[in-house]
Amino acid sequence: MHTEMHQRGVSLIEVLVAVLIFSIGLIGVAGLLVMATRSNHAAYLRTQVTFLANNLADRMRANPVGVWKGSYNGAYPVTSGAPNCDKGSACDPLAVARRDQVLWSRLLTSQLPDASATLQCTGVDRAGYDPSAELGLRPPYGGNCAMTVTWAERELGDASHRDAATQVFAWHFQP
Repeated sequence: MHTEMHQRGVSLIEVLVAVLIFSIGLIGVAGLLVMATRSNHAAYLRTQVTFLANNLADRMRANPVGVWKGSYNGAYPVTSGAPNCDKGSACDPLAVARRDQVLWSRLLTSQLPDASATLQCTGVDRAGYDPSAELGLRPPYGGNCAMTVTWAERELGDASHRDAATQVFAWHFQP
């Protein structure tokens, strides 16, 4: 009888140790899930940056005169000054560029937290460069553009931005 009581006590200790080990394993799995969620969100934001950068480059390709005149250069977001361009009242290339800036800025701020960007296109003022002679050629712009987009990647569950890390996307391209 004494041995039987002893065996029951050992079985209880074995069960408690097994529950402890299982609990530690579950805490590890929970940590992995948090890291996976954070990494997935960071990948989502980086995908959005790529889409946004290509969106502005496509807008610029559709308006080479606006690019030649430097109308896309500057800091973003641009919050005001969008002209009313529609089929009833056409806009010149400078107004189209301004409209593109405002519309793209809205996308930028809606898709990325604490986002800002800069764009600088250079090369138009090179000696011997004639935009009107380039109009029929591809690519129509002879200069290069440098775009930098910054945004904050917040830590999971941190609504106050205490642990926000600034991320930077830099891209050199020719529209």
